[in-house]
Amino acid sequence: MNKSLSSYCNRHIISINMDKLSTETQNRKRIKEVENAFSPPGEPLSKPNRILVGEGTLMKQGRKKMEQKAFFLFNDILVYGSVIINNHWYKNQKIIPLKDIRLEDMEDGEEFKNLWLICTPRKSFYISAPTCEEKKAWMMHIELCQSSLLQEQVPQQNLTFAKSWIPDHAAQKCMRCFVTFTPIIRRHHCRKCGFVVCNKCSKDRAQINHIDPKKLLRVCKICSKTCKENEISRARFDSDGLWGDAEDLSSEDE
Repeated sequence: MNKSLSSYCNRHIISINMDKLSTETQNRKRIKEVENAFSPPGEPLSKPNRILVGEGTLMKQGRKKMEQKAFFLFNDILVYGSVIINNHWYKNQKIIPLKDIRLEDMEDGEEFKNLWLICTPRKSFYISAPTCEEKKAWMMHIELCQSSLLQEQVPQQNLTFAKSWIPDHAAQKCMRCFVTFTPIIRRHHCRKCGFVVCNKCSKDRAQINHIDPKKLLRVCKICSKTCKENEISRARFDSDGLWGDAEDLSSEDE
């Protein structure tokens, strides 16, 4: 695994730790160091059979701009956080199970190169690597870890992935009513489609189960209509199903 990656990477790229973490003790030590580097503390990362495969700094698309993040690839999860002091101090720990990730290769844009998309049920976002070689290395090793997981776990079926948010700077007008954004008419994001919309076009709230089943989220007027139609369809289906069950029971009684 380390040899295949080294053909893509140099010492400034993603640091794959097969040499450094050649023993279980060294692996546990490095995982503990990463765990302790997050302040305030995040979720514990030490776990039996967990291996730190690689780590590095990448640019992640935020709402307003690309932001530098530290990424840590384990054999079962992907962890990232904001960089306070590189290699020493991070914050806002985020953990994504590899089984919930889908990768999409992206073409280079005018502003950013070496892009790919990380899709998850709760959130999807663009990542930019410093070089094409790093991008290939990250994508390859995430997929390798996922393949190993599939041999050990039953894959989840029919996952629904969140839409990636369109950055604020990419929209000068509301993407629904086309009103121009101003300091008063502010930008908002529809959680369902990811469009940049004004407040007037995103007053509704809806439950989006794959993002947050317990919270009503901001949605645009188009997605709100779709959500309501889906709810009506589900209610009608459930009602038909219940009546069907009742008829079956009546038939059996007769």
